[in-house]
Amino acid sequence: MAKHTDATTAFDLRLKQLSAVQQRQEQRRRALEHRRSRREDLRRKVLVGAVVLARIEQGLLQKSVLKSWLDPAISRAEDRALFGLDV
Repeated sequence: MAKHTDATTAFDLRLKQLSAVQQRQEQRRRALEHRRSRREDLRRKVLVGAVVLARIEQGLLQKSVLKSWLDPAISRAEDRALFGLDV
């Protein structure tokens, strides 16, 4: 009977180890997905900003229109100063 108990204990221990490995792998996968998602979000924002600034330079969009979009959306003083908005 002792052999059976030892085998069960060893099996339980191995099951817990495998479960811990699986949890770490899942955490790593989620972290990588989160980083990829943030990278893609930043890239979209940079590209949209580049397009908007190019349109302003080309005269296809008025700077005042951009400022009217930014004014209600930006609250930090240093960010407002960056775009020439009243602080």
